[in-house]
Amino acid sequence: MTPKDLGMIRRRLNPDKRGPVMLQGCYLNAQGEILSTFHQSVGLLPQEENEKYMALFKKVLSGTAGQNLLPVTFSEEQMASDDAYALLAQMCRTELQEDQSLRAFFSQIVQYLREENASASMSVEELQKAPNVAVLLLYDSFDAPYVHSDGEEDMEMSENVFNYILCCVCPVHQGKESLSYQDSDGCFHSLPAPWSLGAPELGFMFPSYESGSADIHAAQFYTRNVSLSHEAFFRAVFHAEVTMPAEEQKETVRTLLSSSLDDECSMSVIQAVSEKVSEMIEENRQEKDAEPLQMSCRDMRRVLESAGVSEEKVQAFENQYTEVFGTQAEIPAVNVVSPKEFRVSTPSVQIRVSPDHAELVSTRVIDGKKYILVLADGDVEVNGVNVAIL
Repeated sequence: MTPKDLGMIRRRLNPDKRGPVMLQGCYLNAQGEILSTFHQSVGLLPQEENEKYMALFKKVLSGTAGQNLLPVTFSEEQMASDDAYALLAQMCRTELQEDQSLRAFFSQIVQYLREENASASMSVEELQKAPNVAVLLLYDSFDAPYVHSDGEEDMEMSENVFNYILCCVCPVHQGKESLSYQDSDGCFHSLPAPWSLGAPELGFMFPSYESGSADIHAAQFYTRNVSLSHEAFFRAVFHAEVTMPAEEQKETVRTLLSSSLDDECSMSVIQAVSEKVSEMIEENRQEKDAEPLQMSCRDMRRVLESAGVSEEKVQAFENQYTEVFGTQAEIPAVNVVSPKEFRVSTPSVQIRVSPDHAELVSTRVIDGKKYILVLADGDVEVNGVNVAIL
């Protein structure tokens, strides 16, 4: 989904809009035992509660594409015969009002939680201290604008009704017991610790929305922690392959660059790679209707060649890249470089520079010793104190 498409769905969740109509929920303990289920008409929620619920669902549509927001693709075979896909489609088709499909979905969540707990090898004591879990489902539908060939939207020519569901899985933490004031007798009394709903750890939107219509081949997955793969959730809910987590993709690319370029992996080369990919990301961002930029092996080859890497080392990188990611694989460009940061590190020193000024940092060997040099362009402060460089 493009930033424009995500923004349009997020605006649907503003409480002052006549948007989502049905909210369903399931409350479970950390062991995966269902404590309660509930349903509410969104239109009947008090304004303050409506705002808080919608803020949670907006989180599932927020973050960085390729890191927090990941596409889930369903094959034609899955769409034809897979029960997980059929269940998602049924919940959407019945507007979250069919008890049987809801029970089946919540059973999948129970399966996910139990598998997650088993893989984490949590003790009984750890499970007792773990937060409970709330699963929230939201249904909405709207007249999708007609999109002309030039990209302009036209509501008067609208032909499609877009139906979708949002899901967010939130931790529920227990607070601390406290003495609270009671109006009835004007005194403070000890009250049970409240359970409070936290921000979503993961969630999804089904189906995806693309240029005025539903993309029934895809869902949009959200993860708060970009280092987690959530394999158990993917197996239970999507029956789909798990995408390598963003942090793991980043670390893998760094390792491939270091090992394949070897003695050509200099600061100037990495600066050039960072600048080129960041430039490509920015150019792509200027196109509001463009999907987030993906980098193929061929794209990486062109970037390395432009950075002055020899053919031998480029080929070495290409071989290792395809071995790890696959021949046809594409990874988000934001997992190749960090466009908002340029960082130089040694075991005892860290230097962070805006990517726009990365040229201020260089390396040099002086009298046989290796140095990192920073051009002191302008005032220099040490612990907040202006100092002179002599």
